Amino acid sequence: MFKRGRYSGLLRPTSYLIDLCIVFFFAKDFFQETNDYLNFVVFITISWFVISFISNFYEIYRFTKLVKIASLIGKQFVLFTVLLFSFFGFFTRIDRANIDISTYILYVFGLISIFKFTIYFLLKKYRTILGGNYRTVIIIGLNQKTDQLQKFFTQNPEYGYQFQKIFEIKDLKSSLEKVFTYILDNEIDEMYCSIAELTDEQLQDVITFADNNLKILKFVPDNKEIYTKKLEFNYYGFIPVLSLRKIPIDNSFNKFLKRLFDIVLSIFVIVGVLSWLTPIVAFFIKMESKGPVFFKQKRNGLDYKEFYCYKYRSMRPNPDAHLHQIKKNDPRVTKIGKIIRKTSIDELPQFINVLKGEMSVVGPRPHMVSHTHMYADKIDKFMVRHFVKPGITGLAQVSGFRGEVEDDNFITNRVKYDIFYLENWSLLLDLKIVFLTIFNAVKGEEKAY
Repeated sequence: MFKRGRYSGLLRPTSYLIDLCIVFFFAKDFFQETNDYLNFVVFITISWFVISFISNFYEIYRFTKLVKIASLIGKQFVLFTVLLFSFFGFFTRIDRANIDISTYILYVFGLISIFKFTIYFLLKKYRTILGGNYRTVIIIGLNQKTDQLQKFFTQNPEYGYQFQKIFEIKDLKSSLEKVFTYILDNEIDEMYCSIAELTDEQLQDVITFADNNLKILKFVPDNKEIYTKKLEFNYYGFIPVLSLRKIPIDNSFNKFLKRLFDIVLSIFVIVGVLSWLTPIVAFFIKMESKGPVFFKQKRNGLDYKEFYCYKYRSMRPNPDAHLHQIKKNDPRVTKIGKIIRKTSIDELPQFINVLKGEMSVVGPRPHMVSHTHMYADKIDKFMVRHFVKPGITGLAQVSGFRGEVEDDNFITNRVKYDIFYLENWSLLLDLKIVFLTIFNAVKGEEKAY
């Protein structure tokens, strides 16, 4: 019972308690008077619960990824920083230097981060080595998706799922009765049910059994693609409504964070790099061929609106530049063009587009207008990319799908990565993509031509 029991439910309140103890322990040197310290404790305790609810700081499960935990810590860090400076701004008689407050915040969140990641890894080791904190599970329905789920359970013991059995359900009520008997006899904790393999009547029987026997029931999406989306569930009055796609960047706070990131990085690049690099690149471009230093071309951006995308000119001026994409050993590319394309320097002027708000640092790469029209007609869900601003770099680009579109399969995979990005955006994901882009540019890429 120690290994199986739901003592893991104590993890969240324990985490709350330890985090607050860390906050209060490092704060005790801030206050000379007891009343001021008590005011701080009351204010922070209430506020901590509120911001934790807003940021979902403690919504961490056995299947939560590390990058998600880091994202939650970052969000809590920002909210707590605002909260703390607000406290000292309100209680003006408690005079503390900003550098002291900032140092305190770094100490607190450094220790909280260490604690959070330590618990995360210790639980994984506990489940793997000692076999504790586990959940016994069964799967109802046999198909490709449930077979993949079975392999996940058996090949990843660190998640703490002990797979017992998979049931193939035929169109007979007796088949479900055998499943229910097995669940009760073997004290199964969780049931994973394939939507595709059961009729509506059978699904209702499974739901009724789970409710009446306090069993956790989860559904595995079938081949109907709508079930694989990150559906958003809302109520219109008492009517449940599912939204097909939830885009994190549409959240006002996330939109503010992403725009702030874009502005800061674009100003840094424009002032710190383009200001001195442009005259040098311009000199070599002009030396080799006549024409403008910058190349501008219409692209489709947010909500399919057209805008001019800027680049350093890497080709000789030609009338078909807006129709034909570059190919390997393209004769239109100049000598200096080969260098700046190989190092991705030609893309840097797009930070001007970012500052103007037409593009983002990270997002789906915009295509030529003629190609956008073509792919919109032949590639399924291609237009979904235009729910967010296009980017200088993107998840598809750092995942091997940059440069020349070789066939329909190539652009289909690019669209899949772009849709995954817009449905799973986070600031940490943006930072990861930026890092990989710089790393790939320094290392050199085969398709950078």
